[in-house]
Amino acid sequence: MKKWMLALMLVVASMFLLAACGGDDEEEAVGNGEVKEFTIDATNFEFDLKEIKVNKGDTVKVTLKNSEGNHAVKFEGYNKEVRGDKTISFVANKTGEFEYVCSIFCGIGHDDMVGTLIVE
Repeated sequence: MKKWMLALMLVVASMFLLAACGGDDEEEAVGNGEVKEFTIDATNFEFDLKEIKVNKGDTVKVTLKNSEGNHAVKFEGYNKEVRGDKTISFVANKTGEFEYVCSIFCGIGHDDMVGTLIVE
């Protein structure tokens, strides 16, 4: 019984250690390409930047500025989201076209808040 408890404690301790070391801190993500920085200005029912083009391997840094209303931008296919007046970064490691959308419902024109991330 004591050996079983000791083994269980070691497994649990190992899980905590691995979780602490393997953090998913995308803010520090760096690819093997260039760093491309973009600011998206969001107003009610519109992003001023409708298209973002980068190369595969580039580090994409996106800052969201909420000039009007409360918005967030979610990058489909990358499962990344930035909220107003914050910056995120991620490595563009998949080629293709990926939609980005406002992920906070902001009213009747919410569905028009769409852009495209193009990774070549």
